[in-house]
Amino acid sequence: MLPMRRAILTAVRTKHCRFFSASQSNWNARKGLVLGVYEKEGEDGSHLTEAAARWDKALSGKLSELLKISGPALKKGRTRIFYGVHQDFPCVAAVGLGKTTASVCGAENWDTCKENIREAVSAGCRQLQDLEVSHVEVDGCGDAQSAAEGAVLGLFQYDELKSKKKTKVTAQLHGSTDLAGWEKGILYGEGQNLARLLMEAPANHITPTVFADTIEEKLAPYAERVTVHKRPQAWIEEHQMGAFLSVSKGSEEPPVFLELHYNGCPDRTKAPLLLVGKGITFDSGGISLKPSSGMDAMRADMGGAATVCASIVTAAALKLPINIIGLAPLCENMPSGKANKPGDVVRAQNGKTIQVDNTDAEGRLILADALCYAHTFKPSAIVNAATLTGAMDVALGSAATGVFTNSDWLWEKLYTASVVTGDRVWRMPLFQHYTRQVTDSQLADLNNIGKYSRSGGACTAAAFLREFVTVTHWAHLDIAGVMTNKDEIPYLRKGMSGRPTRTLVEFAAGLAHQG
Repeated sequence: MLPMRRAILTAVRTKHCRFFSASQSNWNARKGLVLGVYEKEGEDGSHLTEAAARWDKALSGKLSELLKISGPALKKGRTRIFYGVHQDFPCVAAVGLGKTTASVCGAENWDTCKENIREAVSAGCRQLQDLEVSHVEVDGCGDAQSAAEGAVLGLFQYDELKSKKKTKVTAQLHGSTDLAGWEKGILYGEGQNLARLLMEAPANHITPTVFADTIEEKLAPYAERVTVHKRPQAWIEEHQMGAFLSVSKGSEEPPVFLELHYNGCPDRTKAPLLLVGKGITFDSGGISLKPSSGMDAMRADMGGAATVCASIVTAAALKLPINIIGLAPLCENMPSGKANKPGDVVRAQNGKTIQVDNTDAEGRLILADALCYAHTFKPSAIVNAATLTGAMDVALGSAATGVFTNSDWLWEKLYTASVVTGDRVWRMPLFQHYTRQVTDSQLADLNNIGKYSRSGGACTAAAFLREFVTVTHWAHLDIAGVMTNKDEIPYLRKGMSGRPTRTLVEFAAGLAHQG
C-alpha cells in the first residue's frame, strides 16, 4: 500500500481527475487504454467491467487499489487518468459507466445503459487525445457497438482547415470477443461523422457540386451495389421541377439533383425505402434576408441531405439487405436579381401552384419537387429529413427530432430505432387545422408559409409537404433543433451534430431484417 501511495503525486478531484505516477517523466504517451467502472449499488465504491476486472487481476488488484485511494466512487461520465500502471499502456483512463441496473428508460425514451457507455468511452478517449495519445484500446463495456460509437463520435473534430490539428487517434476493441458489434459501431459512428463533416465545412468548400462529388466518392467502394446520378440543371428543367428551380436561380452555383440507388436486396421486386434530404448548401434567406448574426450556421442547412446520404453510405458499408433510394435536391438560396420575390407564384412538378410569400421558407419548395419525383419509384415508405423550421427548435430544442407522419407503423419503426441509438424522435401533429393554413392562398393552390406565420410554424411546414405526398407511409423529420450541439450530447463536441444519421441507419436496418 505505501509504495502505491507514494506513486500518487497529484490528485485533482474535478470532473476529469488525473493521477501521476513517479515514472511519468519517462512516459511514452503514444498508447492508451480505456476501462469501464460501474458504481456499486447502494454503497460508495466501484465495480469493474469484465474486461477491466481481468486486467486488474493480472496486475494483482493495482487498478482497484488506485481507484480506492484516489477519491470517491467514479461517477457516470467522469474519468481518472493513471500513468505508469502497465508497461504496455503507459496511460490508462478509468471511465464511469453509472449503475449496472441502467436499461431502457420510458421517461427518457432511450437505453440509458447504451448512452452511459457512449458518454463514458467518449470522455476517456478525448482525455487521452488531449494527452497526444495516438492509439487507444477501448473496453467494450458489455456493449461493444455503443463503446465504438462513443469512441468514434467523441474523437471527431472538424479541423480540416486549421494549421494545428488534434492528434489523430486510432481506436480498437480491448478484452472482448464482440468484434462484430465493435465494427458495426465504428460504421455507425463514421456515418454520423460524415454528416458532421459535410455540415461543418464552409459553404464555399461544400457547394452543391462538391457535395454530390463527395458522396459519389464515399460510395465508390460499393459500386457493385450502388448507382449514383448527379442530375444537372437541364435534367431538373426537363422534369419540370419549378419549385426547386425557383430557389436555385438566385445563386451563381448550379443546382444538382443527387439520386442514389443502393441495391442491397437481391429481390428487385421489393419496393425500395425512399429517403429524401433537403440540400440547401447555404441559406441566406434570399430576398427575405436572414439576420447577419448566426447566418454562418446556415452552411449546415443541407443537414437533411447530409444525414440521408451518410445513412446510405453506412447502409452500403454494412451491406444491409434492403433497397434504398436517396434523393437530395442541392442548391443555394441567395438574393439576386434572379431570385424569388415575395408574392411570386411557382409551379411544382405535380402541377400545384405555390405562392412564395417568404423566400426564407425555401426548404419546403425544393422538397415538394423531390417528394413528387420520389413517388415514381413506388416506394414502400418515404422518409424526408430537413432543417426545415426554427419553430421546431423552439418546440423541442435539441432533445429530439420532430416527426410528422401519416403512418402509425412508420412512427413505431422510427421510434424503436431511436431508443437504440439514443438519438431520439418525438411525434408531432399533422392536423387538418394546419393544412387549412397553407391551402388558404390568395394567388395559388398553396402558400409557402402558414396563414398565421408565427403560430405552429413546424406544423404548417409539415402540412405543406403533405400536399405532395400520396403514399400510405410517409414521415417528415424536422431536424432544425438537433442541427447543432453545444453541450447537450456529451459524446459530441460543440458544432454540427450530424443527427439523426444513426437513427436513420438503425431504422433501415430494422426494415431490412424484418424480411
